[in-house]
Amino acid sequence: MNERIRAREVRVIGDEGEQIGVMPPFEALKMAREKNLDLVEISPTAQPPVCRIMDYGKFLYQQEKREREAKKKQKTITVKEVKFRINVDDHDYETKKNHVLRFLDEGDKVKATIFFRGREMTRQSLGRQILERLIKDVEQKGLVEFRPRQEGNTLHLILAPKKETGAKEKQPARPKPAPPAPQGGAQTA
Repeated sequence: MNERIRAREVRVIGDEGEQIGVMPPFEALKMAREKNLDLVEISPTAQPPVCRIMDYGKFLYQQEKREREAKKKQKTITVKEVKFRINVDDHDYETKKNHVLRFLDEGDKVKATIFFRGREMTRQSLGRQILERLIKDVEQKGLVEFRPRQEGNTLHLILAPKKETGAKEKQPARPKPAPPAPQGGAQTA
């Protein structure tokens, strides 16, 4: 920028985007100063380097604004965890399965965990059966990212949402119909 440009000649682009030509940097800097603007090196690897006459502060602001917009459009994927026991009751299993389905609908990944305590370590097949049942029950909404895996006294699997789930989310919500108008009757004053 400005005096820091060390090239012998630079290709200059004006503040309106027009080509001015190739000239020494001190002449280009003089032109920029006349317009109360800065000379900014845009492409230092080109032969000769390309410089543009612009308001550097405004340029930085625009760039920061574009980055903020890009950040807003990013979807952060969080991993929600649902814990099961090997002796889980059917009702509890259904409730936790519904939680998993809701998380997948929201576009989050789900980590299903079974923690074995004490003698439960001898019944690991029960834990695998529970996780396999969960995989079968949520296969319409989610994909298996990691199959059930044993790490120490914990058995876990990771489910990711299917691609169609995100498409449903982006459709605009239908407006609700207006409530019906009250029928005749007594009027209040």
